[in-house]
Amino acid sequence: MSIRPYRDILRRKTRQIMVGNVAVGGDAPISVQSMTNTLTTDVQGTIRQIRQMEEAGADIVRVSCPDIESTGALKDIISGVTVPIVADIHFHYKRAIEAAEAGAACLRINPGNIGSPERVREVVKAAKDHGCSMRIGVNAGSLEKHLLEQYGEPCPDAMVQSALEHARILEDNDFFEFKISVKASDVFLAVAAYQGLSEASDYPLHLGITEAGALRAGTVKSSIGMGMLLWSGIGDSIRVSLSADPVEEVKVGFDMLKSLDIRHRGVRIVSCPSCARQAYPVIKTVELLEKKLEHISTPLSLSIIGCVVNGPGEARETDIGLTGGGNGNHMIYLGGISDHKIDDDKLVDHIVDLVEKKAAALEAEKKKV
Repeated sequence: MSIRPYRDILRRKTRQIMVGNVAVGGDAPISVQSMTNTLTTDVQGTIRQIRQMEEAGADIVRVSCPDIESTGALKDIISGVTVPIVADIHFHYKRAIEAAEAGAACLRINPGNIGSPERVREVVKAAKDHGCSMRIGVNAGSLEKHLLEQYGEPCPDAMVQSALEHARILEDNDFFEFKISVKASDVFLAVAAYQGLSEASDYPLHLGITEAGALRAGTVKSSIGMGMLLWSGIGDSIRVSLSADPVEEVKVGFDMLKSLDIRHRGVRIVSCPSCARQAYPVIKTVELLEKKLEHISTPLSLSIIGCVVNGPGEARETDIGLTGGGNGNHMIYLGGISDHKIDDDKLVDHIVDLVEKKAAALEAEKKKV
């Protein structure tokens, strides 16, 4: 029996679109998105939050535009940030046109919800005129009435049919620059819908488990659902929906991709849960290192292991490693090789210094290439 190599992820072939200067689909890296939760009319507050997401690595940020005051603020918001902005539009076609005119890189919209064919044509024209792409956003909680009557309840087939019906409207208007999402708060429903849609079309897919919950529970739920899809090669962009600071959504998104070896950003810390063998306080050390290394965006690995049982083996696989030793003599590994010992004093600061120097060296090497 032929078994696929266990690390191989065979990514689904999709067409590629552009969201501003970010390519989505095709062979482009899977992008990480988030969404502001400030009032869009609070221009400075919204810009401040987007910049925090930019620092965390967000590739694309979505901003809600429920009224004319919000689209009126959009131009100033876009000019104050560097990431492409997706305008979140529901029902009113004029908000979509205003957002495109304001410089939105993408419109999140369901064309079947905005009225007559003429209105759809106006939105498509605005998108073409201003270089906007679109995202068709199907949600299990807001499926069309005729589909609920046909299927009786939200189900994968109904969500896929909804997505394809909306896609057909754009295709009939000679518009193909769009991606699609079929989100649900139920993991099984969302995964099945994405699997069905991936077989039915080659448009890029934006993944999400919607209304996933608070930071811990939502992270677990999103990781299970999106992890299954990403491992099977489905997904071109992701958004982790958490009832938490949007910056946390970005961090979790990158951690998810990092765990699957799909995309790397920042320091990947391999650490033990600690036990009676630990020669230093592992949990506290890891907590401090996570905070002190947040500014590092260069991909590199760090192992923090409390004793010599697994420490040397983990250190061989990471750029920098720490293994706990007796009497305050802990071993530092560089490039998988034991390099020098260090005692408890200034342990964290020493590792931070090593990581910063390694990151700087990697960035300098990258510039040479």
